[in-house]
This record gives sequence, C-alpha cells and structure tokens, in this order.
Amino acid sequence: MLKLLAGVAASAIMALSLTFTSAPASAEEQCHRGTLDKAYCDRNFDQVADLPLDQSKWANPSTLIFTYTPVEDPAVYASIWDGFIKHMEKVTGKKVVFFPVQSNAAQLEAMRSGRLHVAGFNTGSNPIAVSCAGFVPFGMMAKNDGSFGYEMEIIVPADSPIKSVADLKGRTLTFTSPTSNSGFKAPSAILKGEFGLIKDKDFKAVFSGKHDNSILGVYNGDYEAASIANSVWQRMVRRGVIKPGKIRSIYKSQTFPTTGYGLAYNLDPTLAAKIKQAFWTYKWDDNFKKEFKKADRFIGITHKFDWAVIRGIDKANGVSYDCK
Repeated sequence: MLKLLAGVAASAIMALSLTFTSAPASAEEQCHRGTLDKAYCDRNFDQVADLPLDQSKWANPSTLIFTYTPVEDPAVYASIWDGFIKHMEKVTGKKVVFFPVQSNAAQLEAMRSGRLHVAGFNTGSNPIAVSCAGFVPFGMMAKNDGSFGYEMEIIVPADSPIKSVADLKGRTLTFTSPTSNSGFKAPSAILKGEFGLIKDKDFKAVFSGKHDNSILGVYNGDYEAASIANSVWQRMVRRGVIKPGKIRSIYKSQTFPTTGYGLAYNLDPTLAAKIKQAFWTYKWDDNFKKEFKKADRFIGITHKFDWAVIRGIDKANGVSYDCK
C-alpha cells in the first residue's frame, strides 16, 4: 500500500473542498494546528484538537447526542444501538439520544456546530472530522485477538461480463460519497496506482450516497459495478436484505480501520472520561454481536497512528481539508 501511495501522490486524482460555518472566537489562540482548522489547537502534537484552556468553553450538556455513521437504514441502527445508549446513560448519568443522520456532511456539521457530542465517523470521514469538526476519536470495534477492520471490494452482478478490474474501462463504476474511504477514496487511488484507470477518463463515475444503495443497485442489476465496504455487504447478507450468490467481487483491498468512535474536543474532561468508560465497559448484547459480527469489543486507538494509512490515501488523491 505504501508503494501505491507513493506512486500516485505526484499525480493527484482529485481535490476535495469542504465548507462549514465560520470558526468560533477561540480561534484567536496562537498554537500548533497541523491540519486542524483555526478553531482548534494541538498543543501536544497528537494531531487532534485539545481541550480549550478556558474552562468556560468546556461543554457539559444535560443531554448527550450520539450518531452512528450514515451507511444504512437509520431506523434499523436506532434499535441496534439501544442497549449501548442505555448503558451510556447509566455510566454518565446523562440522558443520551441516538440521532440518525442521513449524510456524512450533516454529521460533520452537527459536531462542528456543537450539536453533536459523541459519534462514530466512518473511516474516510475521520480525518475530515478531526481537522474540521473538532472530533477526537478514541475507540474502534475489534476482536479479542486484535483483529479488526474491513476491506474495500469492487463488486458486480454475478452474471456480469466484467471479470476483472481491467474490464471496468469504458464502464460505469458507482461510488458512495466523496468522503468515504472504501466508497471513493481508496478505490480512486488503487484504480489509478495499480491499474492506470482514471475516473471520468477511463470509466464513468456516479454516486449512490450510501453503501447499502450501491450494494442493492448491483444486486438488482441497476449498477454495472460498485466499490463498497465488505463489512456492510456482509451485514446485509446476515440480515437477509440480500441473498448470497447474486453479487461477485472482482477486487479486494488490504484491511482498513473501521468506524472510529470519539467525542467533541470541548467536552468537560470528567464527562469525557465517563463516555470513554461507557465504551470500555459495555457488554455486547445479542443484537450487537449479530450486527457487528467481526468484532466483540471496543479497543483504544489513536488518530495519529491508526489513521495514517487513510491520511496517506487522502494525500495520494490530492485531498486537502479546507474548512472555511
């Protein structure tokens, strides 16, 4: 993967610009920021926003708002996360509300504006959320043996004449959204670096909005091919949304870190510690175990190290975090 990233870094595939509301007054502090927006400071050089020095800027809301990355039907996930929400309420002593979001952009804006306190941001959105929304990731789902993550796969209908990635030339490939790692960033870099295929030159690109839309589109024969996170594909098969055998994979990537869980940078540190405790002490119920079958616990992560490969993909794709 490092060889791939080095090979495509010199020729950017795209440039991504993000638009958010103006930065708060705390932006005036002079400090190290790295890729962080001027609203935040990184005094310890760990590449995430630090707690404000002014305690009056610490947030301690009576109700905590939690969102999960908008990859599938929000109503389904409200039920799946119900046990965890009740556990967080018990640990924090706060009311916790699961708020379904329909897009990555809405989730990012909600945290930046202070309306979102705890969240799971998808792999591709993590660096953007850290840089532009003050998101501080600390956890990820994994198994006791240390295994974690998912792979990007390019899928086609089982009876498709497309047999390999090379066959995508002249075809239409469906992505999910520009902020998605497996749904856009990783496949763009891989198709360019490994196969010499460039979006809108060698193949037509369209966007479905979410992974389940892309998977259902291929499943029903509406899309010729799609790049998706195989964890979503596997969950849809387990839930009986789609039947196995009607979709075929023509490419599988290395393993990527999965959804990163974290909180807003300005939460009162006592509350922040309780939120983390809720993740570490949660005993997964049957719904959780069934839905997130490739994991059975939350483990600690750091953005600086665990998301380095994703930031590398962003760099290879010419992505810059313009939060103005």
